[in-house]
Amino acid sequence: MAKALLGYVGGSDPRLLAEMRRLQQRVQDLESELGRIQAENDALAAAASHDRIMESIDAHQAEPALT
Repeated sequence: MAKALLGYVGGSDPRLLAEMRRLQQRVQDLESELGRIQAENDALAAAASHDRIMESIDAHQAEPALT
């Protein structure tokens, strides 16, 4: 029965194995790209946040430094 189930699921068909390896590699590639894009997005969000903070500081209304 196990042999029948194994054959039914796909067994060791070389085309199926090659396709499965190709798809696994594609998933790895996409996960790597997703990680890179998320890191880039985090860096851009941090930079935008920093820019908003700097824009919110009004140099004309700031108190003068002590002399």
